[in-house]
Amino acid sequence: MVIMMTTYTTLGILGGGQLAQMLALSAIPLGIKCHIYEPSVAAAAALVAQHHRGNYDQKPLLKIFADAVEVISYEFENVPTPAATYLAGLRPVVPAPQALSICQNRLSEKQFINAQGVATAPFAPVDATSSVANAIKATGLPAILKTRTMGYDGKGQKSITSLTQAYQAVVDLAGVDLILEGRVPFQRELSILAVRDRNGAILRYPLVENHHHEGILRLSIAPAANTHPDVEAQADSIAERLLNALDYVGILAIECFEVQTAQGPRLLVNELAPRVHNSGHWSIEGAVTSQFENHIRAVCGLPLGPTTLRGMSAMINLIGALPSIAEIPAGVHVHFYHKEPLAGRKVGHLTVVARDMATLHRKIEECRHLPGVWLPPSANDMPAPSKSRRNRES
Repeated sequence: MVIMMTTYTTLGILGGGQLAQMLALSAIPLGIKCHIYEPSVAAAAALVAQHHRGNYDQKPLLKIFADAVEVISYEFENVPTPAATYLAGLRPVVPAPQALSICQNRLSEKQFINAQGVATAPFAPVDATSSVANAIKATGLPAILKTRTMGYDGKGQKSITSLTQAYQAVVDLAGVDLILEGRVPFQRELSILAVRDRNGAILRYPLVENHHHEGILRLSIAPAANTHPDVEAQADSIAERLLNALDYVGILAIECFEVQTAQGPRLLVNELAPRVHNSGHWSIEGAVTSQFENHIRAVCGLPLGPTTLRGMSAMINLIGALPSIAEIPAGVHVHFYHKEPLAGRKVGHLTVVARDMATLHRKIEECRHLPGVWLPPSANDMPAPSKSRRNRES
């Protein structure tokens, strides 16, 4: 039975970066006005949404923000949970603060994932130097020592290959809760992008293959090449289990490792992102309904749109530098975020859409020389499902 849902025409977004910018741009054609709550003066989304400036512990300012909107969502997962919980007492907040809280902590996140019968790499909490040896027994070596909260694009993490190195890493990261994650040999990194509406209906985008450099996503290709039917079935099961367990509304990104086992290929979940995700930016031009529009639709109570592809797609991040428009090859879609270029900073992305994979790779290669672009050493390496690697620091 379809449940009639309240629809909203004013959306509040916590955070004001490029994700909020792209959400607001997708909301405008649907007749939805967006407001952002962002502490920084320089908010990329302020170009297309009303900017409410304040810190996340300033309840009077949060209330003014809540009074201006009908429903609230996020553009990043490090929104302080107390702020989200406070706002949830004033307006519907989706995804629910519970999802935000789980995904903010790598230990609780992995425990939650495992509790739903979904596999991850081995992990163990590390609370002091005295607990490192026991953690290594659970994860094996090599491993990655990570802060449980914050940290992204490779920050707050150290590779571990010996007990001595582990002791030193704990000292270096003193004062914060830690988690040790075992490294696993993997074929490639895949993203599951799925959306769930308020009726519980779930749609999934085609699997996306991701390539990182220096801990930062540089290239995403959709659909992932040479995907085994068992992997597709696993992706469906993982998305359904996690979305339903969270009673989730909106886009959930599930970052996975594809590993080869004696029983065949298997997906291990690495991380969750309770929001629209960098690996789904290709969907603006590459899917019938982008991840941004479907998040807006789910959150605001509108029917979901088709997630089918318009062709083969690639998203190329622009990191730390921007090419001139004149440098960008014809037919490549340009997205500049209006952010100051800084080392390691995502300042834009390019999208390529083609009818076949060979044409897609040729058009990707035409972008190799551009400022801010990093691509794998050879275009032929991009699908690379046959090569085994160790999970990156992320």
